[in-house]
Amino acid sequence: MTDSKSETAHLTTANQKTYAGFVAIVGKPNVGKSTLLNTMLGVKVSPVTSKPQTTRRGVRGINTSDDRQAVFVDTPGLHQAKDALGKFMNQEIHGTLSDVDAIIWVVDLRRPPGDEDRLVARAIQGFTNPLWLVGNKLDAAKYPGEAFDAYSKLLEREDFNRVMLSAKENPKAVASLLEEVMHALPENPFFFPGAGKSDQSREQWAGEIIREEAMNTLSEELPYSVATRVLKWEANAEGMQVIEAEIVVEKVQHRKIVVGSEGRMIKQIGQRSRKQLEVFLNARVYLALEVVVIRDWRSDVEALRELGYE
Repeated sequence: MTDSKSETAHLTTANQKTYAGFVAIVGKPNVGKSTLLNTMLGVKVSPVTSKPQTTRRGVRGINTSDDRQAVFVDTPGLHQAKDALGKFMNQEIHGTLSDVDAIIWVVDLRRPPGDEDRLVARAIQGFTNPLWLVGNKLDAAKYPGEAFDAYSKLLEREDFNRVMLSAKENPKAVASLLEEVMHALPENPFFFPGAGKSDQSREQWAGEIIREEAMNTLSEELPYSVATRVLKWEANAEGMQVIEAEIVVEKVQHRKIVVGSEGRMIKQIGQRSRKQLEVFLNARVYLALEVVVIRDWRSDVEALRELGYE
């Protein structure tokens, strides 16, 4: 994480005992980390698609209740990096794990552990603070108990919490998990004042909504070469939110695909994004999208910085 606890901590009322901590949500790609976070918070702060590696940077979701505050960090899926973007994503994970008070390791109960799960297990070995092993997608698993036992054996410690649930289908189980985590937080001042649910800027959040819809709309391979950035956001005289944003691709032929025949694809992405934005903002939205090419941006460190991956 870019900000240490000492940099982000805020004083609370004198003599009021409070409990707060950073909680990492880790796991291989596409196991439901973002869905779990969004369900715990009751609002979408992290993009969700059926495609792996949707989350690219550590997204912080904040839950504050009375005298307790959990700052959840939804990390990218740990995987074998193939380019500079992949290396950045893995660095985000390891950087997060070095400065958290608890970890939630999310695994997919539909299948036994694989190489990427073993990468995660190795990354959290030696962690002595509270740890939850959360078996997700329980509703679709044929042999959840056997799969869960196999994941448990990857951990060297015995004193971890065991939970099986479906983040998408079982909000009561998610609420119970949230309560457990909140009561395991150490005594600390709150790190973020107010009742906000995320530390993202509104531009970052809107950009992730647009990227989510682009990934959901585009074909199998192209989504991974798509980035987004919001260039301008203002309200007009009628109160409509006017947002100008770019969808960034790596190749000219990719731009043609994203735009689509007679602009149909970019129109569809824009319509879906606008609907989501209007729901969450509770306001009318005018969304202007442009597709631009930054050649091989995923392998270009400078381009990654320009797009906010730093």
